[in-house]
Amino acid sequence: MTGTGGPRAAFRKASDPRAAFREASDPRAASRKASDPRAAFREASGPRARRLGLALIAAALLAGCATGTTEADPGAPDASSASTGSVATPDPSRTPDGTLLVADFGSDTVTFVDPGRDGSGEGGAPIASVKVGTAPYGLVVGEDGRAWVATAEGVAVVDTERRTRLALIPYATESGPVATGEYRGGGMGIALAPDGSRVYVGVNVPGEDGAVEVIDTATREVTGTAPVGMRPFDVDVSPDGREVYATDHDSFDVTAVDADTLKTRRMEVAPYGTEGGLGSWLKPHYAVVRPADGRLLLPFEGERLAVLDPRTGKVTIERMTANTHQHGAALAPDGTLLVVGTGPIGSDDEEPSLTVRAPDGTERVVPLEGPHEDVAVSADGRTAYVTGGFTRDGYWNGITVVDLDDEKSEPVRLTAGNRPLGIAVL
Repeated sequence: MTGTGGPRAAFRKASDPRAAFREASDPRAASRKASDPRAAFREASGPRARRLGLALIAAALLAGCATGTTEADPGAPDASSASTGSVATPDPSRTPDGTLLVADFGSDTVTFVDPGRDGSGEGGAPIASVKVGTAPYGLVVGEDGRAWVATAEGVAVVDTERRTRLALIPYATESGPVATGEYRGGGMGIALAPDGSRVYVGVNVPGEDGAVEVIDTATREVTGTAPVGMRPFDVDVSPDGREVYATDHDSFDVTAVDADTLKTRRMEVAPYGTEGGLGSWLKPHYAVVRPADGRLLLPFEGERLAVLDPRTGKVTIERMTANTHQHGAALAPDGTLLVVGTGPIGSDDEEPSLTVRAPDGTERVVPLEGPHEDVAVSADGRTAYVTGGFTRDGYWNGITVVDLDDEKSEPVRLTAGNRPLGIAVL
């Protein structure tokens, strides 16, 4: 459930030369160009006359940025008018890179959120919301800028640049009446194949085993279904794209699905055992796949990190320190593991937090105000964004922004969405 600015931005530039000029709306991008005047010229291509025209536009844009004016609209004046200092106003229908996208579990929308100055949360605010379907849960964003959102009704496809819904793909699996709330049927975890050709969504069937459905991203059709365990909270894909992993909350296991044959293997992940069955809190929720070795990392209760080798099904346990019920997880580019602590489930448990676990296993625990659910990290790995939606009661309508570089800084609370769960950085 991730989206990054780097590759996506490169894709936009390759497919649309005007995308380079839209960076003028990003003060950090403008600053980088101002410090290196040759950067604007390196982005241009073609005959000499065209390079000259583009250079003049770029120069005008940079001049505009220096005085507080932002991006050029795709229908901006030509080079002759740009050279006179005339700069078009921003196009509010287009979404800048670095914008946050959250799934509004308490509504039927996704919300686009300005993360504030330098992504810090300071001065940030919601930009717009788009209707996608009832009770959206997880979401994932591809390099082409399309978001795939798991709702109770089907998988919504959203053009994140223009902020419009393109399609709603119904599930092949019967999951009961469309409903809301923690135990609703329909889509939960969702992931993209590394090459972007397929979407994998975990479908919850209340009271029964669920399914992983395969969607062809070109045709927007369900092309296959694989049986998995109960309530597939999270879905992940191996680095090579050969296997898909459903984290099956209510059956204490992970189902590995062969991406080509859709054959499955179930692997128990229950470091506290399975006593209590459906009534137990001590279940797997979210996982991340470690790129270095393909192992799955599943946090439990701020006490134990289950490391699952999907080739053998073997689970090893590493110690954690937050001592709180844990849900969402994400990996930063440098391998730092981020885990959301939702708050206590026992009398000895600690309050909500974000665990920041370095690759060597050392941890720091950042206190959070109130329950949270999921987490995403900025493309540069410097900032974490934690959603306040929480699948149970006690949620709040916002995001907590955590500076991962400055341990002394206080988290910033940013109003965003309606019970936001899944999150991606565009």
